[in-house]
Amino acid sequence: MDWEVARWAKVRGPGSTALTELLQIPGVPESLGLSFRTSDELNEKIDKRLPGRPRFVCHEVLIGNEICEVFYRDVIACVRAIFGNPDFTLYLVFAPEKHYTDPEKTHRMYHDMHTGRWWWATQEEVEREKPGATIIPIIISTDKTQLTLFRNKTAYPVYLTIGNIPKEIRRKPSSRAYVLLAYLPTTKLEFVSNKAARRRMIANLYHVCMKKILQPLEKFGISGLSMATGSSVEHRAHPIFACFVGDYPEQILVALGYTGKCACCKIVHAKLGDYAPNCATDLRDLATILNILDSFDTCPEDFLKSCAAAGVKPVIDPFWLNFPYTHIFCLITPDVLHQLYQGIVKHLVAWLIEAYGAAEIDAQCRRIPPNHHIRIFENGISSLSKVTGHEHDQICRILLGLVLDMPLLDSTVSPAPVVRCVRAILDFLYLAQYPVHTDDTLVLLDDALARFHADKQVFVDLGIREHFNLPKLHFALHYSQSIRLFGTTDNFNTEYTERLHIDFTKDAYQSTNRKDEFAQMTVWLERREKVHRHAQFVEWRLNQSGIPPKPRLLSWSPPGLDLNHQLHLAKRPSVMGVTVEGVVADYGARFFKAALAQFIALTNQPEITRTQLERAVWDIHLPFRKVRVWHRIKFLQEDPCTRKLKTVNSIHAQPSRTNSQKKLIPGRFDTALVNNGSGGLTGIKGYHVGRVQLVFSLPPAARRLLFTHESAVPTHLAYVEWYTKLRPRPEADHLLYKISPLVDDRGDPICSIVAVKDIRQSAHLFPKFGPSAPSEWTSSNVLDLCQTFYINSFSNKFMYWTMY
Repeated sequence: MDWEVARWAKVRGPGSTALTELLQIPGVPESLGLSFRTSDELNEKIDKRLPGRPRFVCHEVLIGNEICEVFYRDVIACVRAIFGNPDFTLYLVFAPEKHYTDPEKTHRMYHDMHTGRWWWATQEEVEREKPGATIIPIIISTDKTQLTLFRNKTAYPVYLTIGNIPKEIRRKPSSRAYVLLAYLPTTKLEFVSNKAARRRMIANLYHVCMKKILQPLEKFGISGLSMATGSSVEHRAHPIFACFVGDYPEQILVALGYTGKCACCKIVHAKLGDYAPNCATDLRDLATILNILDSFDTCPEDFLKSCAAAGVKPVIDPFWLNFPYTHIFCLITPDVLHQLYQGIVKHLVAWLIEAYGAAEIDAQCRRIPPNHHIRIFENGISSLSKVTGHEHDQICRILLGLVLDMPLLDSTVSPAPVVRCVRAILDFLYLAQYPVHTDDTLVLLDDALARFHADKQVFVDLGIREHFNLPKLHFALHYSQSIRLFGTTDNFNTEYTERLHIDFTKDAYQSTNRKDEFAQMTVWLERREKVHRHAQFVEWRLNQSGIPPKPRLLSWSPPGLDLNHQLHLAKRPSVMGVTVEGVVADYGARFFKAALAQFIALTNQPEITRTQLERAVWDIHLPFRKVRVWHRIKFLQEDPCTRKLKTVNSIHAQPSRTNSQKKLIPGRFDTALVNNGSGGLTGIKGYHVGRVQLVFSLPPAARRLLFTHESAVPTHLAYVEWYTKLRPRPEADHLLYKISPLVDDRGDPICSIVAVKDIRQSAHLFPKFGPSAPSEWTSSNVLDLCQTFYINSFSNKFMYWTMY
């Protein structure tokens, strides 16, 4: 109890004052059997008795008349702590690998960092000098963040992780694979009146502090040092600065570049908007820049001129200057969050609103049908402010559907190039986030970008843009090369470190008294880490053995590409008994009896002819009045490392109802991809789109009476209304498949009963709105009123893999 209360107090509990007041209540410590009576006593026990990660130290930097403080940890000790974490022991990677998709080994596969070309090339280079080396790729991320809304307090954390940990583990905050390495100074140097001089001083301050923090990598990257894993296996480890993760301002700061230019290559600002695929390999000349930086000692009077001529900021001693095996312009990685969602997509949405008009775009947003992966923007998207990356992700899922048939405000310009541009950008966005890439998919990635550049002139014709000299758009040209070097983009997304800001900066700041906050924040973090580490130790001891056994994958599959989702229904039905009349009235299953009779006849006699089927249906009588009904089908996916299941998709089939506030909630009957028996894991062949109106099971007694071989009949069935078959090829320009409700000669829907296990996943549909969205259409009735739809390939990444 003593430990559990202490753990709660430091991880989930209230502030120090509230905890002390709680413990001062007579009888509370005695009743709980606590060894501490105040928060200070608990802190003293944690500080003295529990081991933790390396302690923070404070280093002062004098710049002008201002003393700046940088709080940092020993970088080697931090690497040792991560490398030796028992939780990671079974998953650590110690050597590079080449994966191929074909037996001839001609097409490479890229996913985790050890499958990239950088690790292989660096391993060969290190082995020539130090055979038997284990490379530890150091991944550094810096990102300034706001601590308060009104007092303009900021923090500048530096995060560290290692590439030996698989990305599936590394990117989860709960795994604690990242360590807070330092807090950099956030001074604005307001005593410097010249803005250019101030910017130079801030850049030099950044590099001086980073140099102080990372300097041990210069020595041990070459010589190596003994480092043990969580299972006490010793390696001669070479920690090498491999990747830098940051948004555009951070990339420019690290690469000594100027705002408005590319941080990696030589291209000039005026050419950023050009499609120049060769720039990915035409990086800035590192040797020349190093010579210029070295000239400060020998010829300081020409240093500024030489830096200006080379296009680099006059930073005297960049922190990466003496790092071994490091090419700074090569190791700046793609940033999906800021470059794509908060960059290219943000621009594209603004261009489309200007091209089509906010009113009609917002009207269509309100009429998009619901889906597990789709957010309905009830107020549209044009009025959104401070749009987050997650919101841009949700907008991307419906963006193409908003412009399919809408005419441009300028009727003299064809909308087809705009639609092609939207499709190209979305293709690039989704392809860039593939968890596994091959040489073939990287060709598709480059092709998507080329398609956008081929049609982008339409925005100039519309008067929306004068040029496309956007650094974030230009950096898209570097994506494929970076993936080949370091693995897929989900190894390095700044979205992960943005989440770390909550734990390592914002929560830490809230624990302080707002005076000299960084000293208090570091102590607070050290105590939390000690508590987490002790919790890990307690769990280990309770297992009564060494490292807790964790199952290995019996058959290897590329990370993130497990396409086999587990279908799940609740043990208890949503409604225990719905009458056949209720099925028709409430669930819209108008032809339930006829469809079920057909299913029974075909199950009992699979080879029956159409004529015989019509006769057999009349002889089938349903010996029940009610069926059990489920309102939701879930699809679960297993985490490849933790083995935990999470819901990744769902299908609703629920009638209208009233909530606790007596408000009417419209019914929802989702559409789905149904396997006809020949469908595969990817591709549309063998699949049919249908609308699930009812998910049910028959009473056991009725099953025995109706079916010849009851054991072969699925327990859970679904009543589905069909859409037309998918055409061999998608429509032009937007490349989506068009479908319509399938009806007979009388206009009644074609429907049937299928096994729930044949439902592959939900399928979101874009209504064909035409020039303007009909006013009577709403999100809840558009599937009933609209007669033409397009299958949304962008509702989620799994659907994109299936349809692309």
